[in-house]
Amino acid sequence: MRILILWLLIASSSAFSQTKKDITLDDIYKQNTFRQDVVTGFRSMKDGQFFSEINTDGILQKVRFSDGNVEKDLVNLKKLTFQDSSLKVDDYRFNDDETKILLLTESENIYRRSILNKVYVYDIATAEIQLINEKKVLHASFSPLSDKVAYVLDNNLFYYDLTENENHQITKDGDYNLIHGNCDWVYEEEFSFTKAYEWSAKGDYLVYYTFNQQDVPEYNFAMYDKLYPTDYKYKYPKAGERNSEVSIHAFHVKRGKTVKCDIGDEKDIYVPRIKIDGFDNSIIIYRMNRLQNKLEILKTNPQDGLSTVIYEEQNPSYIEISDDIYFLKKEDAFIYTSEKSGFRHIYKHDVATNQSIQLTKGNWEVVSLYGVDEKNGDVYFLSCMDSPLERYLHAINLQGENSRVITSQKGWHQIDWSEGFEFYLDKYSTVSQVPVYAIYNKQGKLIRTLKDNHKLVEKMKEFNLSQVELITVPNDKEDQLNAWILKPSNFSPTKKYPLLMFQYSGPGSQQVMNSFGGRDMWWYQMLAQKGYIIVCVDGTGTGFRGEAFKKATYLQLGKYESDDQIAAARYFAKQTYIDASRIGIWGWSYGGYMSSICLMKGSDVFKMAIAVAPVTNWRYYDNIYTERYMRTPAENAKGYDDNSPVNMVSNLKGKYLLIHGSADDNVHYQNTMMMIDALVKANKEFDSEIYPNKNHGISGGNTRYHLYNRMTKYILENL
Repeated sequence: MRILILWLLIASSSAFSQTKKDITLDDIYKQNTFRQDVVTGFRSMKDGQFFSEINTDGILQKVRFSDGNVEKDLVNLKKLTFQDSSLKVDDYRFNDDETKILLLTESENIYRRSILNKVYVYDIATAEIQLINEKKVLHASFSPLSDKVAYVLDNNLFYYDLTENENHQITKDGDYNLIHGNCDWVYEEEFSFTKAYEWSAKGDYLVYYTFNQQDVPEYNFAMYDKLYPTDYKYKYPKAGERNSEVSIHAFHVKRGKTVKCDIGDEKDIYVPRIKIDGFDNSIIIYRMNRLQNKLEILKTNPQDGLSTVIYEEQNPSYIEISDDIYFLKKEDAFIYTSEKSGFRHIYKHDVATNQSIQLTKGNWEVVSLYGVDEKNGDVYFLSCMDSPLERYLHAINLQGENSRVITSQKGWHQIDWSEGFEFYLDKYSTVSQVPVYAIYNKQGKLIRTLKDNHKLVEKMKEFNLSQVELITVPNDKEDQLNAWILKPSNFSPTKKYPLLMFQYSGPGSQQVMNSFGGRDMWWYQMLAQKGYIIVCVDGTGTGFRGEAFKKATYLQLGKYESDDQIAAARYFAKQTYIDASRIGIWGWSYGGYMSSICLMKGSDVFKMAIAVAPVTNWRYYDNIYTERYMRTPAENAKGYDDNSPVNMVSNLKGKYLLIHGSADDNVHYQNTMMMIDALVKANKEFDSEIYPNKNHGISGGNTRYHLYNRMTKYILENL
């Protein structure tokens, strides 16, 4: 009898030890239980045979690509001091000959991409440290000659002479309304850059932007940080409003003189990029009209500022700007990408003949251009040739021949090339495969694995997890929309489950991918453990399925995207395993805009919606983004008003939660306030949560934990 009892106790203990745990919010947002290992501080070094990496002890090392051996320790970043004070290095950059390192410390974010830093120069041979400026500065960068460091301070452009140990001020009239070398708010947000200057290829001049934002309307919001709140003001051009007047200048270092570049007489334009042509040291300027459907590339002589148009492209709707351009050094030509064939592909343009030839072709997209190995005549790029849900490394020669796939594993590849294209770092994953970081040679042969996230794999075995499935869902036009679905691990097709839909849906975006999920996926796993099915659908307007699919939403943002989400909800409502009376939807930013519309337009199918930091009327959003897809309110009033959830509140029937940060510089809190005003006037019940002094990301301290706890409870109580 005692033996039997002992056996039962052992069996019971064994069974208990094998019971898998459920995920909690603490696991996700406090304990960081599902932390992923990443490769930190990776930089290819100039000779292409070595890369730099920060090891776990904080030592910046020079490592050989071919075998992973450490050539030398460059500097222990954790033990650096300056004037008896320790330095906490947030980022680093080498000079051109890799004898010095720019150390960026005390990082202070301004907006999405602009970061203030205390900046030092570290000499590897002598271990000496130079402070560039006593104040925090923006955009510090070495000159190609490694003798100077340019930077922006108080909206003026400077350079620090490392030989003289002296600062030189290039512009002196910078102020709140006049910005030199740094982007205004809307350029930083919508053209995806903030450093608004470049060194010439020879280091003999600096070309820089000047933004005159005198006539740009000002936006303000309160920061609740004192007895009397601080009034924060900045220039923000909403749809239809005035932009900064932009000019481009070339400062010649030896002469100490500045030349203004010719960008034409029209003032109401955009200059979304400036670059340097390594072939002849000239300036390349992108010029785009306000409607963003005509792009011209100018070649400018830095000596006199005179410009010549070397490329022109027009589109019936809009042209998107990227950094997919490479100027050849051996001939006056450049490689670029364009959607003019209906899919984004690679072209080679001869400047002398003003003719382009198409290098890649087919009903698939080039995702990004990595560059050109001119020595061997190969162009390297990332594509979704096999599926819009996947990414592969490809190569093709400069004649558009010998196309080949380099990465063989099916899934999602993120590539970081060495200088000279001899080796690359591949971050590889799938929906079920944790990210693996590995070094390969250019033929795709594995050299060694850097990180395989084996600890995460072992940790996941402790939890009750479900498998993400990639599926397609039909819309009302019978288009097959890409989607993923997550079901409870104990799913039964005979049982009915509530459905929560997530989406973003913005133009050219993508949420459905054959790649391993981020932090939100663990939240979805937690909800699945509580008996919910989670679905994400990429509808009309999303990216990597060709220009026609993406640009179908032109002039009518919100219409077809919401139609697709409602159609998807109705499709799932017909499935035997979905409780059609319990379907909800949520999203953030554009996704919050969409979830709001869906609840109003789809009141017969959606029981609940959560909108985080939503646009509620495109009249309230910035002009570069909004006009790209909608033109101005004066030109397209119907498109703006017919697709605004503010104008749909009379249709509200379900539960609705509005969430916003009061200091959102991007999607202003005004959007939520105007939505609330409309809801009150329509006598509609709703719920809201406001996060004081938080921006569009709504994070910091306990904020994310509180936010997701609030949303979790709302879902459990109302869906």
